[in-house]
Amino acid sequence: MAELLKGVPAAAKITEELSSRCEKLKARGIIPTLAMLRVGEKPGDLSYESGAEKRCAKIGITARKIILPSSASKDEILGHVHEINSDESIHGFLMFRPLDDKDTESSAREILSPSKDVDCMTDESLAGVFTGSGTGYPPCTAQACIELLDFYGIDVAGKNIAVIGRSLVIGRPVSMLLMNRNATVTICHSRTQNLPSICHNADIIIAAIGRPKFVGENFVSSGQTVIDVGINVDENGKLCGDVDFDSVSEIVRAVSPVPGGVGALTTAVLAKHVIESAEKLLK
Repeated sequence: MAELLKGVPAAAKITEELSSRCEKLKARGIIPTLAMLRVGEKPGDLSYESGAEKRCAKIGITARKIILPSSASKDEILGHVHEINSDESIHGFLMFRPLDDKDTESSAREILSPSKDVDCMTDESLAGVFTGSGTGYPPCTAQACIELLDFYGIDVAGKNIAVIGRSLVIGRPVSMLLMNRNATVTICHSRTQNLPSICHNADIIIAAIGRPKFVGENFVSSGQTVIDVGINVDENGKLCGDVDFDSVSEIVRAVSPVPGGVGALTTAVLAKHVIESAEKLLK
Protein backbone atom coordinates (compact mmCIF):
# COMPACT_ATOMS: atom_id res chain seq x y z
CA MET A 1 0.00 0.00 0.00
CA ALA A 2 1.34 3.44 -0.97
CA GLU A 3 2.19 6.14 1.53
CA LEU A 4 -0.73 8.55 1.82
CA LEU A 5 0.22 12.17 1.20
CA LYS A 6 -2.41 13.77 3.40
CA GLY A 7 -2.96 17.50 3.22
CA VAL A 8 -4.28 18.06 6.75
CA PRO A 9 -0.95 17.82 8.63
CA ALA A 10 0.72 20.03 6.03
CA ALA A 11 -2.08 22.59 6.36
CA ALA A 12 -1.80 22.47 10.16
CA LYS A 13 1.91 23.28 9.98
CA ILE A 14 1.30 26.24 7.68
CA THR A 15 -1.57 27.45 9.88
CA GLU A 16 0.62 27.41 12.99
CA GLU A 17 3.35 29.40 11.26
CA LEU A 18 0.87 31.91 9.83
CA SER A 19 -0.77 32.47 13.21
CA SER A 20 2.55 33.69 14.58
CA ARG A 21 3.13 35.97 11.60
CA CYS A 22 -0.42 37.31 11.88
CA GLU A 23 0.14 38.26 15.54
CA LYS A 24 3.30 40.16 14.60
CA LEU A 25 1.38 42.09 11.95
CA LYS A 26 -1.37 42.99 14.41
CA ALA A 27 1.25 44.18 16.89
CA ARG A 28 2.32 46.64 14.18
CA GLY A 29 -1.26 47.81 13.63
CA ILE A 30 -1.93 45.75 10.49
CA ILE A 31 -5.02 43.52 10.49
CA PRO A 32 -4.62 40.99 7.64
CA THR A 33 -7.89 41.01 5.70
CA LEU A 34 -9.30 38.89 2.89
CA ALA A 35 -12.32 39.96 0.84
CA MET A 36 -14.31 37.17 -0.83
CA LEU A 37 -16.82 37.87 -3.59
CA ARG A 38 -19.38 35.17 -4.34
CA VAL A 39 -22.05 35.41 -7.04
CA GLY A 40 -24.86 32.87 -6.64
CA GLU A 41 -25.03 29.69 -4.55
CA LYS A 42 -22.91 27.09 -6.31
CA PRO A 43 -22.15 24.18 -3.95
CA GLY A 44 -18.43 24.23 -4.74
CA ASP A 45 -18.20 27.96 -4.03
CA LEU A 46 -20.09 27.56 -0.75
CA SER A 47 -17.78 24.76 0.36
CA TYR A 48 -14.60 26.69 -0.45
CA GLU A 49 -15.97 29.84 1.17
CA SER A 50 -16.72 27.93 4.38
CA GLY A 51 -13.26 26.36 4.41
CA ALA A 52 -11.57 29.70 3.78
CA GLU A 53 -13.55 31.36 6.58
CA LYS A 54 -12.57 28.66 9.06
CA ARG A 55 -8.90 28.83 8.04
CA CYS A 56 -8.84 32.61 8.38
CA ALA A 57 -10.45 32.39 11.83
CA LYS A 58 -7.79 29.92 13.03
CA ILE A 59 -5.01 32.22 11.91
CA GLY A 60 -6.53 35.56 12.89
CA ILE A 61 -7.21 36.89 9.40
CA THR A 62 -10.35 38.98 8.99
CA ALA A 63 -12.60 37.57 6.26
CA ARG A 64 -15.11 39.91 4.62
CA LYS A 65 -17.82 38.32 2.49
CA ILE A 66 -19.56 40.02 -0.40
CA ILE A 67 -22.50 37.87 -1.46
CA LEU A 68 -24.43 38.73 -4.60
CA PRO A 69 -27.36 36.97 -6.27
CA SER A 70 -26.78 35.10 -9.51
CA SER A 71 -28.76 37.88 -11.20
CA ALA A 72 -26.20 40.54 -10.19
CA SER A 73 -25.29 42.87 -13.05
CA LYS A 74 -21.84 43.36 -14.51
CA ASP A 75 -21.72 46.93 -13.17
CA GLU A 76 -22.62 45.76 -9.68
CA ILE A 77 -19.91 43.08 -9.62
CA LEU A 78 -17.23 45.35 -11.08
CA GLY A 79 -18.25 48.10 -8.68
CA HIS A 80 -17.28 45.87 -5.77
CA VAL A 81 -13.93 45.07 -7.39
CA HIS A 82 -13.22 48.80 -7.72
CA GLU A 83 -14.12 49.31 -4.05
CA ILE A 84 -11.75 46.53 -3.01
CA ASN A 85 -8.95 48.06 -5.08
CA SER A 86 -9.31 51.37 -3.24
CA ASP A 87 -9.78 49.92 0.27
CA GLU A 88 -6.34 49.98 1.88
CA SER A 89 -7.51 47.75 4.74
CA ILE A 90 -8.00 44.79 2.34
CA HIS A 91 -4.84 42.83 1.55
CA GLY A 92 -6.24 40.00 -0.56
CA PHE A 93 -9.21 39.38 -2.82
CA LEU A 94 -10.81 36.09 -3.87
CA MET A 95 -13.59 35.95 -6.44
CA PHE A 96 -15.20 32.55 -6.81
CA ARG A 97 -14.86 31.42 -10.40
CA PRO A 98 -16.03 30.66 -12.96
CA LEU A 99 -18.79 33.24 -13.20
CA ASP A 100 -21.73 32.43 -15.43
CA ASP A 101 -21.01 35.59 -17.41
CA LYS A 102 -17.56 35.18 -18.96
CA ASP A 103 -17.45 38.81 -20.08
CA THR A 104 -17.94 40.01 -16.50
CA GLU A 105 -15.26 37.62 -15.25
CA SER A 106 -12.83 38.83 -17.89
CA SER A 107 -13.49 42.47 -17.00
CA ALA A 108 -12.98 41.74 -13.30
CA ARG A 109 -9.64 40.13 -14.11
CA GLU A 110 -8.59 43.23 -16.02
CA ILE A 111 -9.45 45.79 -13.34
CA LEU A 112 -8.37 43.94 -10.18
CA SER A 113 -5.22 45.35 -8.61
CA PRO A 114 -2.50 42.67 -8.93
CA SER A 115 -1.25 43.54 -5.44
CA LYS A 116 -4.50 42.11 -4.01
CA ASP A 117 -4.74 39.14 -6.36
CA VAL A 118 -4.00 36.25 -3.99
CA ASP A 119 -5.31 33.50 -6.31
CA CYS A 120 -3.61 34.39 -9.62
CA MET A 121 -6.68 35.86 -11.29
CA THR A 122 -4.92 38.66 -13.23
CA ASP A 123 -2.65 38.41 -16.25
CA GLU A 124 0.15 40.12 -14.32
CA SER A 125 0.06 37.41 -11.66
CA LEU A 126 0.12 34.68 -14.30
CA ALA A 127 3.05 36.39 -15.99
CA GLY A 128 4.92 36.33 -12.68
CA VAL A 129 4.38 32.57 -12.42
CA PHE A 130 5.47 31.93 -15.99
CA THR A 131 8.57 34.11 -15.82
CA GLY A 132 9.57 33.04 -12.33
CA SER A 133 9.93 36.70 -11.36
CA GLY A 134 8.23 36.27 -8.00
CA THR A 135 5.64 38.92 -8.88
CA GLY A 136 2.18 38.15 -7.56
CA TYR A 137 0.94 34.82 -6.22
CA PRO A 138 0.42 31.47 -7.96
CA PRO A 139 -3.04 29.86 -8.08
CA CYS A 140 -3.70 28.44 -4.61
CA THR A 141 -4.33 24.88 -5.79
CA ALA A 142 -1.18 24.83 -7.95
CA GLN A 143 0.87 26.11 -5.02
CA ALA A 144 -0.81 23.53 -2.75
CA CYS A 145 0.71 20.76 -4.90
CA ILE A 146 4.17 22.22 -4.25
CA GLU A 147 3.50 22.62 -0.53
CA LEU A 148 2.38 18.99 -0.31
CA LEU A 149 5.55 17.75 -2.01
CA ASP A 150 7.67 19.94 0.27
CA PHE A 151 5.96 18.74 3.43
CA TYR A 152 6.72 15.12 2.61
CA GLY A 153 10.29 15.87 1.58
CA ILE A 154 9.84 14.98 -2.09
CA ASP A 155 12.54 16.81 -4.07
CA VAL A 156 11.52 17.56 -7.66
CA ALA A 157 14.91 18.77 -8.93
CA GLY A 158 16.02 16.67 -11.89
CA LYS A 159 12.88 14.54 -11.76
CA ASN A 160 10.69 13.71 -14.76
CA ILE A 161 7.17 14.90 -14.01
CA ALA A 162 4.05 14.26 -16.08
CA VAL A 163 1.35 16.89 -15.53
CA ILE A 164 -2.01 15.77 -16.91
CA GLY A 165 -4.00 18.91 -17.65
CA ARG A 166 -3.19 22.26 -19.24
CA SER A 167 -5.58 24.72 -17.59
CA LEU A 168 -4.41 28.13 -16.35
CA VAL A 169 -5.66 27.20 -12.89
CA ILE A 170 -3.62 24.02 -12.39
CA GLY A 171 -1.83 22.37 -15.29
CA ARG A 172 0.23 25.14 -16.80
CA PRO A 173 1.04 27.12 -13.62
CA VAL A 174 2.03 24.05 -11.59
CA SER A 175 4.29 23.06 -14.48
CA MET A 176 6.02 26.44 -14.30
CA LEU A 177 6.41 26.18 -10.52
CA LEU A 178 8.00 22.75 -10.94
CA MET A 179 10.34 23.93 -13.68
CA ASN A 180 11.41 26.83 -11.46
CA ARG A 181 12.63 24.07 -9.13
CA ASN A 182 14.59 22.36 -11.91
CA ALA A 183 12.13 19.59 -12.67
CA THR A 184 11.73 18.28 -16.22
CA VAL A 185 8.03 18.60 -17.00
CA THR A 186 5.86 17.07 -19.71
CA ILE A 187 2.48 18.82 -19.97
CA CYS A 188 -0.09 16.26 -21.12
CA HIS A 189 -3.77 16.56 -21.98
CA SER A 190 -6.72 14.69 -23.46
CA ARG A 191 -5.18 14.61 -26.94
CA THR A 192 -1.70 13.53 -25.92
CA GLN A 193 -0.65 10.39 -27.76
CA ASN A 194 0.72 7.48 -25.73
CA LEU A 195 -0.37 9.18 -22.51
CA PRO A 196 -0.23 6.04 -20.33
CA SER A 197 3.31 5.35 -21.55
CA ILE A 198 4.48 8.90 -20.79
CA CYS A 199 3.03 8.72 -17.29
CA HIS A 200 4.37 5.20 -16.71
CA ASN A 201 7.93 6.45 -17.23
CA ALA A 202 7.64 9.56 -15.05
CA ASP A 203 8.98 9.90 -11.52
CA ILE A 204 5.99 12.00 -10.44
CA ILE A 205 2.48 12.31 -11.89
CA ILE A 206 0.19 15.27 -11.20
CA ALA A 207 -3.35 14.49 -12.34
CA ALA A 208 -5.52 17.53 -13.05
CA ILE A 209 -7.63 16.60 -16.06
CA GLY A 210 -11.07 16.70 -14.44
CA ARG A 211 -12.10 13.13 -15.26
CA PRO A 212 -13.05 10.72 -12.48
CA LYS A 213 -10.58 7.85 -11.98
CA PHE A 214 -8.92 8.64 -15.31
CA VAL A 215 -5.45 7.57 -14.17
CA GLY A 216 -5.51 3.80 -13.75
CA GLU A 217 -2.98 1.07 -13.11
CA ASN A 218 -1.78 1.17 -16.74
CA PHE A 219 -0.50 4.74 -16.13
CA VAL A 220 1.71 4.01 -13.13
CA SER A 221 4.73 2.03 -12.00
CA SER A 222 6.45 1.22 -8.72
CA GLY A 223 8.41 3.95 -7.03
CA GLN A 224 6.29 6.79 -8.37
CA THR A 225 4.64 9.66 -6.51
CA VAL A 226 1.13 10.58 -7.65
CA ILE A 227 -0.57 13.88 -6.78
CA ASP A 228 -4.32 13.84 -7.45
CA VAL A 229 -5.81 17.31 -7.93
CA GLY A 230 -9.18 16.15 -9.25
CA ILE A 231 -12.50 16.65 -7.47
CA ASN A 232 -15.21 14.56 -9.11
CA VAL A 233 -18.27 12.49 -8.27
CA ASP A 234 -18.22 8.85 -9.39
CA GLU A 235 -21.07 6.70 -10.67
CA ASN A 236 -22.14 5.96 -7.09
CA GLY A 237 -22.32 9.61 -6.11
CA LYS A 238 -19.11 9.36 -4.10
CA LEU A 239 -16.36 12.00 -4.15
CA CYS A 240 -13.28 10.87 -6.05
CA GLY A 241 -10.24 12.24 -7.81
CA ASP A 242 -8.75 11.91 -11.27
CA VAL A 243 -6.85 8.84 -10.07
CA ASP A 244 -8.32 5.37 -9.60
CA PHE A 245 -7.07 5.29 -6.03
CA ASP A 246 -7.84 1.65 -5.23
CA SER A 247 -5.75 0.25 -8.09
CA VAL A 248 -3.00 2.89 -8.19
CA SER A 249 -2.32 2.83 -4.45
CA GLU A 250 -1.34 -0.84 -4.73
CA ILE A 251 1.47 0.00 -7.15
CA VAL A 252 3.04 3.42 -6.53
CA ARG A 253 5.27 4.58 -3.67
CA ALA A 254 3.08 7.49 -2.59
CA VAL A 255 -0.28 9.02 -3.56
CA SER A 256 -2.46 11.88 -2.33
CA PRO A 257 -6.04 10.89 -1.44
CA VAL A 258 -9.28 12.57 -2.50
CA PRO A 259 -10.67 13.99 -0.34
CA GLY A 260 -8.00 14.90 2.18
CA GLY A 261 -5.04 15.61 -0.10
CA VAL A 262 -4.33 18.74 -2.12
CA GLY A 263 -7.76 20.19 -1.41
CA ALA A 264 -7.12 20.22 2.32
CA LEU A 265 -4.13 22.51 1.72
CA THR A 266 -5.70 25.06 -0.62
CA THR A 267 -7.23 27.36 1.99
CA ALA A 268 -3.95 27.33 3.95
CA VAL A 269 -2.14 28.53 0.83
CA LEU A 270 -4.79 31.21 0.29
CA ALA A 271 -4.22 32.44 3.85
CA LYS A 272 -0.46 32.37 3.32
CA HIS A 273 -0.81 34.67 0.32
CA VAL A 274 -2.95 37.11 2.36
CA ILE A 275 -0.34 37.24 5.13
CA GLU A 276 2.46 37.75 2.60
CA SER A 277 0.49 40.59 0.99
CA ALA A 278 -0.02 42.28 4.37
CA GLU A 279 3.66 41.84 5.26
CA LYS A 280 4.66 43.85 2.20
CA LEU A 281 3.35 46.93 4.01
CA LEU A 282 6.25 46.56 6.47
CA LYS A 283 8.89 46.76 3.73
